Amino acid sequence: MTVILNTWIFEALVKQGTSQTALMQQVADLGADGVEVRREYFRDLPHETAAIGRLAQRLGLTVNYSVPDDVFTATGAFNPQLATYFAEGQTMGISKIKFNTGHFDRFTGDLAAELSALPLDQIEMNVENDQTTVSGTVPAITAFLKAAQQATPANIGYVYDLGNWAFTHGDAAASAQALAPYTNYIHLKNTEDQAGQLVTTADLDTGMYDWRQLLTLLPHDVPVALEYPMETDAAITQQLQLLRAEVGD
Repeated sequence: MTVILNTWIFEALVKQGTSQTALMQQVADLGADGVEVRREYFRDLPHETAAIGRLAQRLGLTVNYSVPDDVFTATGAFNPQLATYFAEGQTMGISKIKFNTGHFDRFTGDLAAELSALPLDQIEMNVENDQTTVSGTVPAITAFLKAAQQATPANIGYVYDLGNWAFTHGDAAASAQALAPYTNYIHLKNTEDQAGQLVTTADLDTGMYDWRQLLTLLPHDVPVALEYPMETDAAITQQLQLLRAEVGD
């Protein structure tokens, strides 16, 4: 099992000015197999993406790319920025890129033609269940993925994000079973209700979800990322050990 650290883990350091480039060595030292960088964390994107690409090769880290944008715009157009995001990913030598689906329900174009313009032979494209009703429900996700599979044999799939199901009031177990055939990647975080407000916890074992049981419903041969802020390297190490004790190294 490949274990990835999403850079949201280092939120406090990022807020203090630490670049994602500077986090690469820390990820390697913690013993993770790779890093998932977040586009919104870049300050000097051209410089940092090039540096991450070089460091990933030197450190032997897999790089995935989280982009907070939609595949389909509010009007249903295929997002013209996708080519830019893929180019950024190529600079970093990424394996996977992640988006939200957006308004595929309003798309009327040629999906095969749009997808064929992307370098999907080099980079796997995935959509995630986000915290919205537009992109965070099983029907919305499966509608796009079924259409994409019919349009192209390219690498297009799904990121199962455990914690986000709380925000869309989805059934995490039923969703895992429904979306397992499309799942290429898993984001693990837990969620709890604190006085009526949903918050992401800093511990997989704290929250409303039995993450171990849910993992049994999903593919066992896909990468798993930890994606929640933690304050210390000791906390990150403990959570890595917790995960690896369950899924194996």
